[in-house]
Amino acid sequence: MKPSLPRFAGKAALLMLICVSFLSKSNAQAFIFGNEKIKYEVGVNFGPSFFLGDLGGHAGKGTNDLKDLNMQFTKLMKGAYFTIYPNKFVGLRLAASLTYLEGDDASIKTTGINELWRKQRNLDFRTNVTEVNGSLELYPTMLFQGDNEYEPRLKPYGLIGAGMFHFNPQGSLTDAHGNKTWYYLHPLRLEGEGMPEYPYSKPYSLTQLNVIYGGGFKYNVSDRVNLGMEFIYRKTFTDYIDDVSTKYIDPKYFNKYLSASDAALATKLSDKAVGIIYPGMTRYPEGTQRGDLKNHDTYFSVVFKVGFRLGPIYESSFARSAARQTRCPSVY
Repeated sequence: MKPSLPRFAGKAALLMLICVSFLSKSNAQAFIFGNEKIKYEVGVNFGPSFFLGDLGGHAGKGTNDLKDLNMQFTKLMKGAYFTIYPNKFVGLRLAASLTYLEGDDASIKTTGINELWRKQRNLDFRTNVTEVNGSLELYPTMLFQGDNEYEPRLKPYGLIGAGMFHFNPQGSLTDAHGNKTWYYLHPLRLEGEGMPEYPYSKPYSLTQLNVIYGGGFKYNVSDRVNLGMEFIYRKTFTDYIDDVSTKYIDPKYFNKYLSASDAALATKLSDKAVGIIYPGMTRYPEGTQRGDLKNHDTYFSVVFKVGFRLGPIYESSFARSAARQTRCPSVY
């Protein structure tokens, strides 16, 4: 059953409201925006990103869990962000990023029958992903800072937010000489998306919403520069990042709804089965499971961050002097 986007977004909003309520009750004076000078930060981030979906995986039944993470398809995510700090323990961030995701059934290492079904399916994909998101950063240890006017150098934090991302999956065909060519899959409707003969297969948008959550830490190298590391998991509401979700269809319908050239491509790309369990087979029967609709595709990243503070750093000359005299990292 597909999770409801409004219901999940409502839960996320409720969680954020509870966090804000807790923080405001714990330190009511500090949460008043006008009580402190608002601080600003810009920065860049880069690091590995990972895909968890229908294609690829490891031994056993396929999942969308870390068990089926294929390290050989690790890709680089890069991005930039702008954060406003209305006080010491809250940050409001706007970020943008670009990455690349990939999966391939041929990469699966086989030990038994469960993974052989996916290896026999023999599908692959790749796609660029662009993303924008907004998030709330929470610095819980800053609640225990007391009346100290300077910030500790090392600060852990958690975050939660929502975003929008765009993708456009491609699949490949390999010719007799081993040359691989990639084709965009969305317009080919490989699982009968929008065809009245397959009412369960709905058209999907290449631009989707996601919910992000994670955490990290940052270390102030100087008054202006900080370094950090951050983990962010993206919960999506689509199972089509890899263009695999439901069942195989009868290829005759490609000729009915697509141009002759697209129909020929769709017939080849929709079913690239190799006879492993059933030697000699070339196609699956109509209605055979092609993907796992129960689990939506996800992706996550572990990035390194470099941030630059803008505007005034400290509230007073005393705070500036105290911070410079603190040479060792302060953790609360």
